[in-house]
Amino acid sequence: MGSTPSTGNANGSKAARAAGTRAIALVGPAGTGKTSLAEAMLYASGAIPRLGSVDAGTSVGDASPEARARGGSTEMNLMHFDYLGDHYALVDMPGGVGFAADGLNALLAADIAVVVVDPAPERAALAEPMLRRLDEWGVPHVIFVNKIENARVGALQSLIAELRPMSREPLALRQIPIRGEDGKSEAVTGYVDLALERAYRYQPGQASEKIALPDTVLGREQEERTRLLETLADFDDELLEVLLTDEQPDSAVVMADLAEDTVENRVVPIVMGSALTGGGVRRLLKLLRHETPAPELAAERLHAGEDGGLHVFKIANGGAMGRLALGRVLGAPLDEGDELVVGGDAARTGSIFFVQGDKTAKHPHAAPGDVIAVAKVDGARSGALLARKGAARGGAADENHAIDYPARNAALAIAARDRRDDVKLSSALHRLCEEDPALEWSQDEATHETLLRGINDEHLQVVLGRLQRRYGVAVDARPPRIAYRESIRKPATQRGRHKKQSGGHGQYGDCVIEIRPLARGEGFRFDDRITGGAIPKQYIPAVEMGIRDAMQKGPLGFPVVDVAVTLTDGSFHSVDSSELAFRIAGRMAMLEALAQAGPYLLEPMSLVTVDTPAGTGSKSGSVLSSRRGQILGLSPHPAWPRWERVEAMLPEAALHGLDAELRSLSQGLASFTAEFDHLAELGGKQADEVVKAQAALAA
Repeated sequence: MGSTPSTGNANGSKAARAAGTRAIALVGPAGTGKTSLAEAMLYASGAIPRLGSVDAGTSVGDASPEARARGGSTEMNLMHFDYLGDHYALVDMPGGVGFAADGLNALLAADIAVVVVDPAPERAALAEPMLRRLDEWGVPHVIFVNKIENARVGALQSLIAELRPMSREPLALRQIPIRGEDGKSEAVTGYVDLALERAYRYQPGQASEKIALPDTVLGREQEERTRLLETLADFDDELLEVLLTDEQPDSAVVMADLAEDTVENRVVPIVMGSALTGGGVRRLLKLLRHETPAPELAAERLHAGEDGGLHVFKIANGGAMGRLALGRVLGAPLDEGDELVVGGDAARTGSIFFVQGDKTAKHPHAAPGDVIAVAKVDGARSGALLARKGAARGGAADENHAIDYPARNAALAIAARDRRDDVKLSSALHRLCEEDPALEWSQDEATHETLLRGINDEHLQVVLGRLQRRYGVAVDARPPRIAYRESIRKPATQRGRHKKQSGGHGQYGDCVIEIRPLARGEGFRFDDRITGGAIPKQYIPAVEMGIRDAMQKGPLGFPVVDVAVTLTDGSFHSVDSSELAFRIAGRMAMLEALAQAGPYLLEPMSLVTVDTPAGTGSKSGSVLSSRRGQILGLSPHPAWPRWERVEAMLPEAALHGLDAELRSLSQGLASFTAEFDHLAELGGKQADEVVKAQAALAA
């Protein structure tokens, strides 16, 4: 299933025409039509006989029940097709905030990314996070303006003006739209190829028809072509010399420069079209054919070494094939039964599958560059590069490549609806987290809850649906409890005496303790000043245990912190005293002492850092302030031009729903991280409500 070797382009570029399957990632904001574009590419290449629809639920991609129900991607889609004798793997990445992390490891291994945007300039900012990531990783990329049939007059120019400052590399506009036969109507009916100086008319479902260059676009065509050539001349001295002499360069030179500069990630081409009608899709395929790098460059980016291996970018569980490692073959071909190094041990690969949406086809052989699913590599994990047994390590075999995943700001406390499903729940959560790097679960020691954390509420709701559909585990979910604590304001002294006589040996324990508050964060301290054997030494640890028992639930209903206790006096009975009796006495003394020492409530405070586009920092600060936040600073982002950073101290109880509120005022772009910082006193009506709720919970 790999492509056959072929010759290079005019100037020896490392672009396509080299051996091996090329991997293309479709990325961009939600709602721009990435899955529809993937469908259109499959149809234009002949991989499918008819064009499916995302809205109708008939597309190759987005075939999972969760994606169908949501009307958008909830996980990456893998597809493949042949075009003009070359083989391509297509990775359609989700654009939704809660799901975009699913394809990041695959993006790292892609040869080129197609950033899909729509023609609305006001939505251009949504592409900035992905453009920034592609710049950081050095992945060559192209911008495809989809839904061009809906573009307003002048929208493309405004869109490019918005996009230019977002890209580290210069943008190279490759096409301009033609509007109507006379160039005056609103509808976009075709385009002018600026590199070839040719005009085309869209024909729904077919290749575009070449037409004469309309007089109405001649001025704009010359202007934009000159800009394109000047951009390319920045990297080609010979082309610069031609332009300085007012000569027209040969189109073959221009095309070769475009290919070379795209491969080397020096420019970002911009093309346009419509996934709905197929307009411009074949032009995009031809661009990818000539300007996609060979797989060797992705292998270099992953530090795969000469021998390569299998770069695993996702683990898939729950299908009919069992556990599968999805990944890309780098270097030499991979056959069923080949040995790979997994976690330091050699493992023989099982069946090899090629994936087309929700369908798989078994194949004994995978060529370099192929994107495949492999069975029986049970120790493989997402992000690992599995080297071939006996091959040179190359510095990266079986090594995770660091990816900055979005913060997991949404959390739910979950419990199996049927207690008999507890073991099944644990196993299912492990599998779900294994295949979704943006998901994690843990047992909270403070609240004794099972916590499920994800990117946002939508992400977690999809996961809960998947949990029940795949693994048959229904759960009850609610917001996690806040780990409130309590402490004391003043010292107190208290005697605790436990005396019980019920025939035979009785129980007797007697102790006197002094308690006092400690500075915040000092925890718990225990000392004793017992003299004269008032309490035998073997019983003193039991008193401390009883005190610690009492601190598990103070007068307000929460664990007690930052208290020092000194055991000062007591008495014992030579027959009736025991460790148990003194433990009970210590607990009694501590409970009564705490009630006398002015107990008060403490709430956890988080250091919150909000990253948001310029102009929205003050709004973000207002949101934080309305949630009892203390603003620490508003400043330009240290690494991202045109972004701002807000830092604040915010109660943990105020974090719920913050993500959605911040995104609502920033076109969905603002994000935040929160880290526990300290405990702070909570008083007044809010404290009363917390104590009342805790008492009702304990009743």
